[in-house]
Amino acid sequence: MHQTLLLCLSLMVAVSLLVMIGQRLRIPTPIFLVLGGLALSLFPGIPQIEIDPDLIFLIFLPPLLYEAAWFMSWKEFWRWRRIITFLAFGLVIITAFAVAYMSSTYIPGFTLALGFLLGGIISPPDAVAATSVLKNVKVSKAAVSILEGESLVNDASSLVVFRFALAAVLSGSFVWQKAATDFFLVTLLGIVVGLAIAVVFYCIHRWLPTSTRISILLTFLAPYIMYLTAEEFHVSGVMAVVSGGLFLSNQSHVILNHSARIQGTGMWATVVFALNGLVFILIGLELPVIINSLGDYSKMEAIGYALLITFVVIVTRLVFAVVSSIFTRFIGRYITVAQRNPGLRGPIIIGWAGMRGVVSLASALSVPLTLSNGQPFPHRNLILFITFVVILVTLVFQGLTLPLVIRWVNYQDPNPRIPEETQESKIRLKLQKVALQHLNENYTAELADNELVANLRSRIESDLRQTKRHLDSLENDGDMLALYNHILGEILSVKRNELHRLRGRQEFDDEVIRKEEARLDLEEEKIDHPIH
Repeated sequence: MHQTLLLCLSLMVAVSLLVMIGQRLRIPTPIFLVLGGLALSLFPGIPQIEIDPDLIFLIFLPPLLYEAAWFMSWKEFWRWRRIITFLAFGLVIITAFAVAYMSSTYIPGFTLALGFLLGGIISPPDAVAATSVLKNVKVSKAAVSILEGESLVNDASSLVVFRFALAAVLSGSFVWQKAATDFFLVTLLGIVVGLAIAVVFYCIHRWLPTSTRISILLTFLAPYIMYLTAEEFHVSGVMAVVSGGLFLSNQSHVILNHSARIQGTGMWATVVFALNGLVFILIGLELPVIINSLGDYSKMEAIGYALLITFVVIVTRLVFAVVSSIFTRFIGRYITVAQRNPGLRGPIIIGWAGMRGVVSLASALSVPLTLSNGQPFPHRNLILFITFVVILVTLVFQGLTLPLVIRWVNYQDPNPRIPEETQESKIRLKLQKVALQHLNENYTAELADNELVANLRSRIESDLRQTKRHLDSLENDGDMLALYNHILGEILSVKRNELHRLRGRQEFDDEVIRKEEARLDLEEEKIDHPIH
């Protein structure tokens, strides 16, 4: 027990150090963590770590999916729903077909069912890898929204393909009609289970006397309950978490108070950082175990098969992205689509952003050691090795070259949007006008007699004037805004130093000091990272 705890603490320290070094070198975090894990696995004395797939599916996957669904814009998801559906379902199935055909044709002894099993394993891209890379480059909001939406759904479709293919290998039979029907039922019922549990949590938040801490705890429990309940009914736990997370996120303004939202955001950011860091470094640390389990295959032979399948996966996604663009242009003549002429530049970026990750590795590791008759599972070691190489090549090669592809393609969003900071100022302006109007219309007497209410109106009017000037500076003079932010930052620093001095005085409680410190933190956050 002590050794396991020490190993977990050591991994978290390694994750933190690697993330800091990766940020200094400007290398996307998932890529650097995998490479760091590979380097650590080569050090003498490092224990070989075998990932338990149940650990990934049960402990890591629900909160990671829930967090992604929580912060996914429903508006963007619905706007790009068709291309997201095509990528999340159509591309997964087509990739499984392509991998099944190539592997059964060129790998000796590989059956079509084993090929579909491998296709289901390596078909879903990893959202964290793609979005981590895209954070460091200028790319359209549409591309990011499509990739995030796809990643929410494709894990479900790939896991369903994987399970049906695994059942076919274990039983020796496969009925297409039954598989297709079960595929839609498992997906649809997973959504129903997720929404049903989300409604229960909505009622608890809405009508029971929950505190801030209880509300945050409930948001952490929700994805696990959704996932476990769906899996208990043998439907898609992934779709349950995604659908439930989207619903509760859309109602967060009703079910959570301001404290729960602020504290919950910090809690979830830390939890997701730790989980993502662990799973990516574990991918790298898994290399010696996978290589040692190759068995009868030579390393060069296995590498050749793995590179062939990787090539098939990359090309299939690129071709599908380009064909979907052409199809969108054709179908746009008959139905309403979000973008009638997407061109080829955007699809090339989406096609190249197909980095694989932890779900693929967990699926491969969950392949059983033996068949139902006790015989060894055919080609299990090779399936594991191919999966690892696909993850490594797509994550490192495509991840590092994606910024170059984006600059080479030079894709311009056909529907340019108002800059976020300008949007925020316009929204703030409207809110202040509504607040001022409400005061003037409903509290005329109080404004004349109550000094506090009068001061409230003065403060709103001052904020209104300041926001107008801020908006004007955004639209006309950026230097004025930069100087304002610089001076405001200095003022906050002075306030923080004085607060630190007051902390040592007995007349002020630490709790009061911490509250004021949190207020200064929010003010400073508005300068560095405007709150959305």
